[in-house]
Amino acid sequence: MLHPLLRRLPSITHPLSTASVHRRRCAAMAESPARYLTVAATPKASLKGVVFDMDGTLTVPVIDFPAMYRTVLGEDTYASLRSASPSGGIDILHHIETWAPAEQQRAYEIIAHFEQQGLDRLQIMPGALELCRFLDSKKIRRGLITRNVDAAVDLFHQRFGIMFAPALSREFRPYKPDPAPLLHICSTWGVSPNEVMMIGDSLRDDVVCGRRAGAFTCLLDETGRYESPDCYTDEQKPDFKVSSLEEVHPLLEDYFNLVPASQTA
Repeated sequence: MLHPLLRRLPSITHPLSTASVHRRRCAAMAESPARYLTVAATPKASLKGVVFDMDGTLTVPVIDFPAMYRTVLGEDTYASLRSASPSGGIDILHHIETWAPAEQQRAYEIIAHFEQQGLDRLQIMPGALELCRFLDSKKIRRGLITRNVDAAVDLFHQRFGIMFAPALSREFRPYKPDPAPLLHICSTWGVSPNEVMMIGDSLRDDVVCGRRAGAFTCLLDETGRYESPDCYTDEQKPDFKVSSLEEVHPLLEDYFNLVPASQTA
């Protein structure tokens, strides 16, 4: 039986890729338990690494992003940008890159203030430590991509005693949703993108980054924010959707052949 907490979304196919074949299998599994039992006997896709977002994925979301956006953008611009986005998301970093240097500096100072408040209240996401221990037990590589700063990544590593390598912050350009950071990690590991999964809580940043790179994608939706099919553009449809990190462990075992790092060379 399909894990009762696992919810699959319609698959996304990329012609002539190993990932596309697996995604079509996964779509069949989601349609009914009977078809799942039949399709599950076929070979599983290989998975050699998992890359995580940090804020809202590995850590409990504590930054008040709407307040930060309003402070940086002003109420009118914030409302305009939010209404223009199908999912209501705003890519503030890309937006302020078009501003004059003095305005950019002011914006980055405001963002840094809100991020520091988040660091002061940093908490690890339930299930994150257990998932990392499971990946370590299988010798599956772990990477991290965040639009936060290096200092936040360093504090995360130090406070919770778990390391991700590579761990790329927004100092690595271009940042998510550009696929460059995920492709950089795949290159560093010496694996193909379709042997990697990107896990995050943002359709616009994490899912799009993963899909553009050609990786499997898993959306963490704790609050049910993305229940409506209207939330998803073609580029934003993840391969998997979970409501907690506790669901990822059985997902990986059900759908993938987990290949240890010692066998990836």
